[in-house]
Amino acid sequence: MAAPMRIVLASMGAEEFALLHASCERAGHLPVAYAYSRSMRPRSSADRHAVTAASAVLAAMPDNVDLLLPADAAGLGRAISGYRPDLLVIYGFNWILPASVFGVPRFGAINIHASLLPRYRGPAPVLWAIRNGDREIGVTVHRVDEGVDTGPILVQQGGIPLDDEITPTQLRSRLAPVLDELLTSALAKVMADEPGQPQPREGISHAGLIEPEYRKVDWSRTAQEVHNQVRVFRFMGSQNAPVARIGRECRRLIRTSLEPVEGLRVECADAPIWVLESAPISDPGPG
Repeated sequence: MAAPMRIVLASMGAEEFALLHASCERAGHLPVAYAYSRSMRPRSSADRHAVTAASAVLAAMPDNVDLLLPADAAGLGRAISGYRPDLLVIYGFNWILPASVFGVPRFGAINIHASLLPRYRGPAPVLWAIRNGDREIGVTVHRVDEGVDTGPILVQQGGIPLDDEITPTQLRSRLAPVLDELLTSALAKVMADEPGQPQPREGISHAGLIEPEYRKVDWSRTAQEVHNQVRVFRFMGSQNAPVARIGRECRRLIRTSLEPVEGLRVECADAPIWVLESAPISDPGPG
């Protein structure tokens, strides 16, 4: 029987680390360290969210695992080399890692991505799926190469519903069993030295960070486009709601409906939309 792999986990929150850790242990492997990116960009100051998230990770992690908070990718590479890792497992880590990092482990690195690659390569696949009105998303586990979500596919699965009012908590609960199953399968393929399947050249799309201009509602768009725009920011949190001008007033749109309901009716390019929840603001801000 092959020896268990020593695995470093790079992820984005306490629940994600716990899920990855449990999956690795059930598959017979040993997580030895967690890596959390303390800023959105390397060598940047940690924001309030990062401090809160790192504290939650620290409070929930096992006693025999170290937490790494590197300043940049080079620091991460130096740190993980001391653990003699066999594999780096990435899920939601903020930074694109160079070969000098993912080449440290004996078997390289694998990444868990919330889309059916090559669709929605990039940091925000779920937001773009909501933005485009997709009814479901998928999950892919792939080997990491020097591109952005371009490495060979080990396993993937679709069919995860995206309800009209999907929340992060709901989506996390739906993703959890799929992630567990796919990661278990991917770890077995890594142990078997399977290279994975090259990604198709057709169907490639990208899911970059939401552009600042998208925070302003344009009523000349279709009702579905405006509704999806509100859904994107609702998923991110109502404090991020997009700004719309309704008559002489500027408001943040928190919740809308495409069906006639009690609320403010506004005409879009092709049909009306109903504003169910909003908040006034004094200044719409730039964009």
